[in-house]
Amino acid sequence: MSVFYLLMIIFLFSLAIVDLWVGVSNDAVNFLNSAVGSRVTTLRRIILVAAIGVFVGAAVSNGMMDIARHGIFRPEHFSFEEIMCIFMAVMLTDVILLDVFNSLGMPTSTTVSLVFELLGGTFCLACIKVSNDPALAFSDLLNTEKALQVILGIFLSVGIAFVVGTIVQWLTRLIFTFHYTPRLRWFIGLFGGLSITAILYFVLVKTMAKSPYMPAEANQWIADNTTLLMLGIFAGCTLLMQLLYWLRVNVFKIIILFGTFALALAFASNDLVNFVGVPLAALSSYQDFIASGAGASEHMMGALNAPASTSPLFLIGAGAIMVTALLCSKKAQNVVQTSVNLSRQAEGEEMFGGSRVAKSLVRGANRINAALQVILPPKVRRWIDSRFNKDEAIMADGAAFDLIRASVNLVLAGLLIIMGTSLKLPLSTTYVTFIVAMGTSLADRAWTRESAVYRITGVLSVIGGWFLTAAVAFLAAMLVCLLCHSGGIALMLILILVVSTVLIVTNVQARRKAKAEAMQDKSMPLDNLDKLAPAEVWDALQAHHAKASIQLLQQTRTRYWDTCCAMETEDLRALRRVCKDLDDMQQWKRRNRSRELMAMRRLPVSLSLEKNTWFHLGSNAGEQMLYGMKRIAVPCCEHLDSGFSPLPEDLRQELHLIAQETTGYYDQAVEYIQDPLRLPLQGGETESSAPSYEVLLQDIEAFKLRLSALRKKHLDRLTTNSAALPQQTALLYLNVLQETQQLLSELRHFLRAYHHFAE
Repeated sequence: MSVFYLLMIIFLFSLAIVDLWVGVSNDAVNFLNSAVGSRVTTLRRIILVAAIGVFVGAAVSNGMMDIARHGIFRPEHFSFEEIMCIFMAVMLTDVILLDVFNSLGMPTSTTVSLVFELLGGTFCLACIKVSNDPALAFSDLLNTEKALQVILGIFLSVGIAFVVGTIVQWLTRLIFTFHYTPRLRWFIGLFGGLSITAILYFVLVKTMAKSPYMPAEANQWIADNTTLLMLGIFAGCTLLMQLLYWLRVNVFKIIILFGTFALALAFASNDLVNFVGVPLAALSSYQDFIASGAGASEHMMGALNAPASTSPLFLIGAGAIMVTALLCSKKAQNVVQTSVNLSRQAEGEEMFGGSRVAKSLVRGANRINAALQVILPPKVRRWIDSRFNKDEAIMADGAAFDLIRASVNLVLAGLLIIMGTSLKLPLSTTYVTFIVAMGTSLADRAWTRESAVYRITGVLSVIGGWFLTAAVAFLAAMLVCLLCHSGGIALMLILILVVSTVLIVTNVQARRKAKAEAMQDKSMPLDNLDKLAPAEVWDALQAHHAKASIQLLQQTRTRYWDTCCAMETEDLRALRRVCKDLDDMQQWKRRNRSRELMAMRRLPVSLSLEKNTWFHLGSNAGEQMLYGMKRIAVPCCEHLDSGFSPLPEDLRQELHLIAQETTGYYDQAVEYIQDPLRLPLQGGETESSAPSYEVLLQDIEAFKLRLSALRKKHLDRLTTNSAALPQQTALLYLNVLQETQQLLSELRHFLRAYHHFAE
């Protein structure tokens, strides 16, 4: 039996390595979003600074492993066997949960997941033990006060961080404005000194003061002279920052990089328990169990009430794994990108759609803003608007926001975490940093009326994901713990095999997806628009527009053919799938149009004016094609869903021929766009394998005339033989003929616009 538990400890440490990897990938948003979003320097240098902070923080970690030892449960009432069930449930659940969130690119809290997993596993065994022993109460098994304190502290930090971030950024922007360089001579020393002092205070109080490597005398001196020490640091940093400004050093870059280092250090130092706390507690339990010589179900784990003592080798090894994950993990960049996109200053492609709650909030905010406009004097409104003139913004090429906002993000996140610590309220660094970034972006008027709905939907989705994390972590850990406790060794082995398989499969799929996205980046040049020089934008836009047009035509052609075939075979499931695909296509079309508009704005004015009309005409024609397809597919789906009479055999054959010819014209249009052969011949003519543009338009127009004749024939059929054909079926077929004609008209408009745009 002891051999099995030793193997379990080894497996838990293997999971801890995976947990460190996926956990760092998720929590990278804590310390990377401000530096990455402001493009303070290259991504490699930013990650290098963060990696140094992570390694130092892990190496000098305060070893706060007590939350995994006795922070949630009371170990003296649990046997070694029961404790190992809880630890196994926590680690199995944690690895899968964090990996899922990383794959979705959604930031979540490793602190919340650990706390609620411990809570769920303990609650499961507490219910069993209380039912078996009436003398026991839940308060004897669960540390309810500590658990409630952790939960309230985490979720209260969301509202506080948002309000404080909004107010501080609004005041900062009033002082500096977006065109901040002329005002630096008066404020940069004070701002830089205050920022560096706050970050140093964050490092000393939050991290280093609790490190076991800090001498007790030094800790006591810092505690006794904190105010004097901070005043001295503030005076020295203010003078230093002003001197650096006079030497033409960018003070904001120093603040941002130093803040990134500090947050990475604090994250590794204080959140390390979220990844290795449980395996280390399990190892300590195993050592105590072996030393006792008692049985696994008889030996009670009161020894876990003693303070944790972590070997420096474990800390250094954990730091090395975290640094490797930070440098190599692609998922970390996905999670950071979510936060950066939601706080982006300019408009662009939005990652989230609009929700009903977000729309209600935006309408309410607009009403409040209208009321404030009435209250404030016109001069005050004009002065405030002049301080928020985004046209004067100074940002690096491709940056999501400027250096001022990035500095405020880092300083505020550090100060709020310090404040929570001083009040003995455990906070989630993920929650604080993310919500501060959202508050500062709102204060900077980054959420315009055109983008607010999508940004708020994104924020609500992330926050909803946090609550979902708590619920899923609690329920999943409770279920896994129950299975481990009731199923014994055999079921534990099955769970280990299942989790290992899931991790392998998801990582293989993630690699395939990353490879596919890399190929898509090459095929869709505008995905890397920020990296293109102005002279390269037109070539990239042309290539992107051609590929997007081909994709639109091919998808429309496929949906039309599937609809006609489904009507012939009465396949309701296929029609429902077509309707869903059309909704997805409409969302893709809107995102793609926004992306191409961003590129159009970067074109030279003369070229943009020349191409603008054809671009919008083609885009409108593409949207109308999708609307036309919905006007065909939705009535057909409703017809079959209602059980109405199918098309008679003669109309099925007629529809099949119409579908063949219609899709044939779409195929020819695709050939025309993707034709690579424009070979110059004598006389300046060209030879092409694609159909002639003029001939194709003429053929489509001729087919439209034939469809008009078919429609007239069908109307005559309705008049002369109305009893033979049910009314619902006759009207449906008439609708298909009319909308097919409209589809072909929009195809002609689309081709004409594309021809003039791309020539």
